[in-house]
Amino acid sequence: MGLRRVGRVSARAGIVVTGTEVLTGRVRDLNGPWLADRLLELGVELAHVTQCGDRADDIDAQLRFLAGQQVDLIITSGGLGPTADDMTVEVVSRFCGRELVLDDGLERTIDEIVTGLMARFPDVDADAVRAANRKQALIPAGAQILTPVGTAPGVVVPGTPTVVVLPGPPRELQPMWRAAVATDAVQAAIAGRTRYEQHTVRMFGLPESGLADTLRDAEKTVPGFDRLEITTCLRRGELEIVTRVEPQHASAYTDLLSLLRDRHGREIFSTDGALVDDQVAELLAGRRIATAESCTAGLLAARLTERPGSSAYVAGAVVAYANDAKIELLGVDGEVIDAHGAVSEPVAEQMALGALRRFGADTGIGVTGIAGPGGGTAAKPVGTVCFSVVVRDDDGAVRALTRTTHMPGNRSDVRERSTTIAMHLLRRALIGAG
Repeated sequence: MGLRRVGRVSARAGIVVTGTEVLTGRVRDLNGPWLADRLLELGVELAHVTQCGDRADDIDAQLRFLAGQQVDLIITSGGLGPTADDMTVEVVSRFCGRELVLDDGLERTIDEIVTGLMARFPDVDADAVRAANRKQALIPAGAQILTPVGTAPGVVVPGTPTVVVLPGPPRELQPMWRAAVATDAVQAAIAGRTRYEQHTVRMFGLPESGLADTLRDAEKTVPGFDRLEITTCLRRGELEIVTRVEPQHASAYTDLLSLLRDRHGREIFSTDGALVDDQVAELLAGRRIATAESCTAGLLAARLTERPGSSAYVAGAVVAYANDAKIELLGVDGEVIDAHGAVSEPVAEQMALGALRRFGADTGIGVTGIAGPGGGTAAKPVGTVCFSVVVRDDDGAVRALTRTTHMPGNRSDVRERSTTIAMHLLRRALIGAG
């Protein structure tokens, strides 16, 4: 879901992601989203992100489409290698009406890079490799060269629009983009960019429709609302609201945030863009947590350990599917399982307590559910998941926060959503710890 309010128009850009492997989904596009974020930081309006295969006519069509949208800057990624299907520079040169010329200095630079690489492959014909890589030293006349990070150089071609040609591998593209932005041609192309402040609010437990109603009311009641550019996104059960505003209209955002707090204070968990994972990591400082998981297959433990320094607070994890594993590894009472079922709040709580005891932790969390397919009943359909967080307070008392949810989706959806719910329950429990 997205809502856009436009003040004055900023400098505009378009991105062309090339590569048949990206177009067909064999390789996931990382460059488009990364470049989109960098343009946002610069205050440049992103008009379009397009993808096409390694075909000259299709690349040319994307360039001409973006030029027709009156963008000031076009950024391409991919197609800079030495093989025949790497043709982006050639197509861009033709599109810009410039001759393709050999740069002797660049050829020597590439030759030095290739010579160093070939030292590891003594059986490869180095002369043949150099001849193939000579193609990468051909650039549009008058273009500015971006020094290779791998073997492929990038180029900046001044004009209307200015075109920045970058390699496909993200590890090469990202540092090269920083060099491109510093060039006179790119600075001139984005000179009309708007300086924005950006704010991110995150919510959990609110449906999109509830937020939509609030934003409709804000449109009528918040002075200067039309100066705000608001984008909303639902991901993993969380609502992300990103607002961009020019500094002189900051009071409109202040009023909007006040309205969101009044309407949805309980659901807002972050007004500074912090993720729940970061908040939980801070709350776990000085504590030790252990997890006991069934339907989530250890994904919660994996998520907890993604933050730097997590080894200081993550004591251990148990993944137990079978009832006898829950009994033996976590000390769950078999009679409780018989009475309530393996997917139940009492079992989730005993799993959490078992993890806490087994690893000598002061915080434990248990997750048990039916992720599917199959295995559900009328009383407990697929998507039923029980959670329990147990926390030992400073006075030694142990308290529990236990919940059951029912969620739609396939196994992957249920597991992903369950880990998010678990993180939010953990956050809530830890805020009250002490």
